[in-house]
Amino acid sequence: MQTRLARLYQKGDLRIETAAVTAPGPGEVLLKMAAAGICGSDLHYYQDGGFGPVRVREPIIPGHEASGTVSQAGEGVDLKAGTLVAVNPSQPCGHCEYCDKEMPIHCLDMRFMGSAMRLPHEQGMFREWLVVSARQCFAAGAATTAAEAACSEPLSVCLHAASRAGDIAGKRLLVTGAGPIGALMVAVACYHGASEIVVTDLADAALTRAKAMGASRTINVAKDAHALAEFEAGKGYFDLVFECSAAVPAIRSAIAAIRPRGTIVQVGVTGEIPIPLNAIVGKELHIHGTQRFHEEFAAAVELISSRKIDVRPIISHNLPLEQADAAFILAGDRAVACKVQLIF
Repeated sequence: MQTRLARLYQKGDLRIETAAVTAPGPGEVLLKMAAAGICGSDLHYYQDGGFGPVRVREPIIPGHEASGTVSQAGEGVDLKAGTLVAVNPSQPCGHCEYCDKEMPIHCLDMRFMGSAMRLPHEQGMFREWLVVSARQCFAAGAATTAAEAACSEPLSVCLHAASRAGDIAGKRLLVTGAGPIGALMVAVACYHGASEIVVTDLADAALTRAKAMGASRTINVAKDAHALAEFEAGKGYFDLVFECSAAVPAIRSAIAAIRPRGTIVQVGVTGEIPIPLNAIVGKELHIHGTQRFHEEFAAAVELISSRKIDVRPIISHNLPLEQADAAFILAGDRAVACKVQLIF
């Protein structure tokens, strides 16, 4: 059996190829892939050949946020043929120091599908057929679309970020950056009962989607660079910031607009940047990093399936696998696109 797939060789060199597919073994399932989203890290691989120290050093199949339908189950698997599942790309080893401490996100031997962090690279899910461990598959609700189920991974990222923030109920929030993660962060904040959510971005299209996800107010800082000044009075207004842009101006504005002893959760990722350490110290701020997820994946699938969190407003485009190049180019245009998915 053969599968079509998209394989990236280097910056901008994405090729549609075919490869053999084996039958599922014990504990595995064969999935007919349905939808797969293009993430920011996928874009970095395509546009720049990597991000920070993580570089594409050999051909890699990108893609780590996807859904598929069970076609065949291996021995010992109780998933029925025809079941739509979201695929968890995260595979901690289960026995290293951090797995033993119940911190699998920090696994010393993590395998994460579609990631160039390891060598050989971990191959991802931009392919028509995929054999994967059944324990990575989470059944979606009967009314859930494949496009929605494929959003389980980015929603998991946001649910974990929320867990790093502490109690959100009744808090005044600032979300900087309204890409897919920022928009989902708004939805998660609404779900947890935030009293006010202000969102900043450079693109009106992104802010419109943030509004659809539940933002109280949106601000285009490209049009009004001083719009957050009103929130800086009295040492700051916001209780909590989810910084999703990794842009220096956004980080600086967040530090200026948050109240003393407020919490900043840094969701966006970049390299080394200058920050106003004196303001962080003077305000006694709490700054938390956040990465990936673990138990949040199952919760994300349930929240999407029940539509307690509606991810549909962020899904802007879907293109067939054969148009993967066009999909990546589109995904890089924030003036028109949010979550671009490949469909199979």
